[in-house]
Amino acid sequence: MKALSSDFLQTSRILLRCYLYLLVIFTAGRAFFFTYYYDRISNSDSSVWLSFLYGLRMDTIAICALLIIPALILHASPVFLARASNQILRIYFLIVFLLVIYMENATLPFINEYDVRPNVIFINYLKYPREVLSTIWAIYKLELFIAFSMMGISAYWFIRSNKINFLPTLQVATWKRLLVLIPVLLILVLGIRSSLGHRPANQSDAIFSNNRLLNEIAKNTVYSVGYAAYSAAYHDGGTQHYGRMEQHEAFTRVARALQIPYNDINDKTVSPFTRLERTHFKSEQPKNLIILLEESLGAQFVHALGGTEEVTPNINALSKDSVFFKKLYSNGTRSIRGISGTVSGFLPVTGKGVVKRNLSQQNFFTVAQLLKPYGYRSSFFYGGESRFDNMKSWFSGNGFDEIYDEPTFDDNAFHGTWGVDDVTVVEAADAYYKKLSDNNESFVSVIFSTTNHTPFDFPPGKIELLKDSEEKTVENAIKYADFAIGRFIELAKQSGYYENTVFLIISDHNVRVYGNDIIPVDMFHIPGMILGGGIQPIEIDQLMTQPDAIATALDFVGIDFSYPILGKSVFSDSKKEISLMQFHDIYGLRKRDEIAVLQPGKPATTYSIAKDDHLILSKHNIELEKDALAFIITLDLLYNQQLHQ
Repeated sequence: MKALSSDFLQTSRILLRCYLYLLVIFTAGRAFFFTYYYDRISNSDSSVWLSFLYGLRMDTIAICALLIIPALILHASPVFLARASNQILRIYFLIVFLLVIYMENATLPFINEYDVRPNVIFINYLKYPREVLSTIWAIYKLELFIAFSMMGISAYWFIRSNKINFLPTLQVATWKRLLVLIPVLLILVLGIRSSLGHRPANQSDAIFSNNRLLNEIAKNTVYSVGYAAYSAAYHDGGTQHYGRMEQHEAFTRVARALQIPYNDINDKTVSPFTRLERTHFKSEQPKNLIILLEESLGAQFVHALGGTEEVTPNINALSKDSVFFKKLYSNGTRSIRGISGTVSGFLPVTGKGVVKRNLSQQNFFTVAQLLKPYGYRSSFFYGGESRFDNMKSWFSGNGFDEIYDEPTFDDNAFHGTWGVDDVTVVEAADAYYKKLSDNNESFVSVIFSTTNHTPFDFPPGKIELLKDSEEKTVENAIKYADFAIGRFIELAKQSGYYENTVFLIISDHNVRVYGNDIIPVDMFHIPGMILGGGIQPIEIDQLMTQPDAIATALDFVGIDFSYPILGKSVFSDSKKEISLMQFHDIYGLRKRDEIAVLQPGKPATTYSIAKDDHLILSKHNIELEKDALAFIITLDLLYNQQLHQ
């Protein structure tokens, strides 16, 4: 027994040393984030020091998972392979240490951009190396230098040091090491589970405060990315972590909340929310529809919404000639959520957005499919490569006849990191629309802008840069995007199709959605407007969301439509002030000035919304919290049963 105990200590000592080395790296990173963001977490409802206690748990889960493979090699490798196994283990740990150091360095710029630790977004961007690497190199040179310097120093120390040497342990008799393997694996498995209960610990166990950033500091980046990869591979969404509800109750609650009739039928070819919506603007000659979807444009840049005055002069001017939405909120924080909300009238499903999911690549409702039976030609214009975020497959598979993206534009046009500039795109689109109009063809089209995207590339000399500002800033990029909007409307009027067209100009989401609240509601506020021939200017001062905006635009087309859009025209008497928001894996259902928040694995909470859109914890609104769960479950069912068509 004493010999077995000695062998256990000898084989586990080296693993414990590796655990402590990795723990030092993770703790140092957390201490840096703690200090860097202290002003944002200092007034939280919980002790800020708890982030280190909860962080220790998350770090242990990640480290124990990383130690499983070396534990198996260390305890099961034959003695005659000792030297080879030692080299394999040293290479493995060298890669692990360098990866961990890089991920800790990558965490700060990621939080600065998305206000969370690296998650599924980090994984998704790996699919687009050209665009992502160009962006990283353009704006993160210093961060890359620091990261690679730290990695280089660490690699030099690791290679020269003999502190991590597995050879003495590997030369112990194999049968002795195999006897120790079971208790070592048991310890590691317990460390990964971090729980003796039925369910292992997960990301939600790092959530202990109403200050969301404090919770993010408590998390572990390696575990966060690994958990996101696992969830994407095996769950592709799912609602089990939010709660359970029967389908009939979920559909009934959503229908009542949106004031949409619920068709409780067995016909799986018809959406339960498909209904006839009669137009308030009947026209003998139905109008064309153009959706100008603006990348990352928040209300704070629009003077007409209380923001800055200099950045969006064209939007401000057009707001006076349009149906202007004062309280429009995006459904999510990613472009694919804005696309599905605006083009399909669909709300954000858990996991990957429907633009990237398999079951929605065909027969998923879009405005193109809606208008095709009426003889409308449909098109999608995008300055970048439409393969990004799977847009090409989704648009072409769901009714859009023609797609114009970066490869279709002249090589002499301005090409930035994310594609050709917005002015080039709208000028090409205008020429296409003019041709159709001259041939008396009706059309529906979506233009998706690219200029307002880091690293903010746009052609020089087209706009007057903001004073005391570098050229490549978000404000100047938005000013150029705003210039393109003004240019497009000017061209439409000159080309003759303006009078017979409905223009929906709307943002997909804000430029950076961040804040200390569990859901930063104020950063979901976006601009939106509808204009065109015969449309009378009016300000709409009621809470609305992107499906409401497209329902309102279709109202102006002048046809009675049957569709499953999860929103209503603002001119409908039954339109309710309700908005569903998704912030990463957190959902909020807002009704007027109250919001129910659901997080995976956590009880629902209710907040009141102050005038500045910040949240104040209030008593539970059980019905609102149930409605929020109903939306999550309903959207998952609509997708999986292919009922949004």
